[in-house]
Amino acid sequence: MSALTSLLLGCLAVYLGGWFGGQWTGNFSSLLCLLTVVTFVYWLAERFYFAPQRRAAADQFSGQLGSAVPHDNGGAPSSESIEQARNALLAQPWWMDWTAGLFPVIAVVFVLRSFLAEPFKIPSGSMIPTLLVGDLILVNKYHYGIRLPVLNKKIIPMNDPQRGDVMVFRYPLNRNLDYIKRVVGLPGDEVSYRDQQLFVNGVAIETQPLPDFYDEEGMRYYKRFTEQLGPVQHRILVDPNLRWPLPQNANFPYSSNCTYTITSITCKVPQGHYFLMGDNRDNSQDSRFWGFVPDENIVGKAFFVWMNFSDVKRIGKFH
Repeated sequence: MSALTSLLLGCLAVYLGGWFGGQWTGNFSSLLCLLTVVTFVYWLAERFYFAPQRRAAADQFSGQLGSAVPHDNGGAPSSESIEQARNALLAQPWWMDWTAGLFPVIAVVFVLRSFLAEPFKIPSGSMIPTLLVGDLILVNKYHYGIRLPVLNKKIIPMNDPQRGDVMVFRYPLNRNLDYIKRVVGLPGDEVSYRDQQLFVNGVAIETQPLPDFYDEEGMRYYKRFTEQLGPVQHRILVDPNLRWPLPQNANFPYSSNCTYTITSITCKVPQGHYFLMGDNRDNSQDSRFWGFVPDENIVGKAFFVWMNFSDVKRIGKFH
């Protein structure tokens, strides 16, 4: 078993090294599920096979010492040495410490992360000014329904996504990647974005100007507005001098629901799907470019910044 455990740990080390080294894309949910299953198997083996064997060996050892006759040239072993020998027989081997011993911790993390809250790190500026690069956020995993881990299949429906929600989801073009954007279109909605103005079902979404936003990384100012999406008031950035070219030959599921011009897009959101956009409107790859997010891709609702090591004042709820 020690050789098998060494092989498994070696494979894990290679996988993690390649993942963090950028050699391949990892899936932490799948990895955590696999670690939970493997350590659970070790835990069962330890509890019902290996631990009883060690106890039996220790009891046999104590019984043999109790019935042994001392040699003529020496006395019986001391109680301290007997206890040390017995403890050595009962001790878990290293390969059990690194498997069965870790099962309770891994299982708790797996359950909390799968059904309650999951941490994420904001990697890009597409949600500025609501979320900044480096924000560490929490995502409510049960708000939109209880889902099976890894498979992400909803088993207990709860709340439906609403306009204005900040949602984490599996990127439709690569389900191993998690994205975060704001919900702007619900199933059946007609969403238009033209001349840097958002329209839902033909109605312009109300905005109010705010003082310009200074981007420290880009060392420039952006136009900042408040936007009212349903009950949610949040802030967006608009750059009149920077407009990403919209695709003229979009190729994604239900792309026929969308009409493009050089400066606008109009989409009819299909049933069971959502239209999402970044708050940094002119610096966000979102549903305008890669299409609708199906319900089965939803991960959860983002709601709290729990840390930003560059600015601890960022800690708190956001809209």
